[in-house]
Amino acid sequence: MPSKQKNKSKPPVGTSLAEILFSQGFGSRRECDGLIGTGRVAVEGQVVEDYDALFEPQGLTIQVDGVTWPVRERALVLLHKPAGFECSQKPKHHPSVMSLLPVPLRLRGVQPIGRLDEETTGLLLLTDDGPLIHKLTHPKRHVPKLYHAVTARPVEPDQLAKLLAGVVLRDDPVPVRALACEKLGDNTLSLVLAEGKYHQARRMIAAVGNHVEQLRRVAFGTVTLPDDLPEGQWRWITLEEEAALISPPLAKNVE
Repeated sequence: MPSKQKNKSKPPVGTSLAEILFSQGFGSRRECDGLIGTGRVAVEGQVVEDYDALFEPQGLTIQVDGVTWPVRERALVLLHKPAGFECSQKPKHHPSVMSLLPVPLRLRGVQPIGRLDEETTGLLLLTDDGPLIHKLTHPKRHVPKLYHAVTARPVEPDQLAKLLAGVVLRDDPVPVRALACEKLGDNTLSLVLAEGKYHQARRMIAAVGNHVEQLRRVAFGTVTLPDDLPEGQWRWITLEEEAALISPPLAKNVE
């Protein structure tokens, strides 16, 4: 007689809801168990009170206390930075930009991708992915950043020409230049920079005989500051925006 084959049950597929919450910054494992056990977590709109329930994290959406969160392996967000905030977890003179983010993102350890000084406003990207920060800020990557500057004195054609040709800053004998520069108004100009030197836009404009009164970053690589995102507010970078941002044309080495 043929031997009977034992029924082998397939191992469960997916990740427990408690582990998903933990990975997304909702506290310790015990705290995540507590959120689930008290009915404060929903998956795709349905309350789940079993912290061992398994789900496929990719593409999953959860709700915690009524707030919707996309499950992301990598946190990557855009913040419309106001003036008066420092891009540091340990600020010295002003509040940290981290205080503008919800607790789960802070617990995930997001960090700015390149810093803006406390008085500069505009687009700030933050992520918990260290290699991505390195990729997008390394000097050889030459990811372009677009700034709009309001100047104390009228913008003159020779100032634009000097910014495009290159200027020497005090602490660096190698000239730095704008990839693009355009007059937007009598006292307003746009400036595209590839490096990330300290106060670079302000110092370059000072080097050509003008002074920055207001500075705002409006683009980082392929990501632009949304017109409908108020100062102090944030949003997730979409998967399409993320793919364009880290694509080879923007992240290749420039020898």
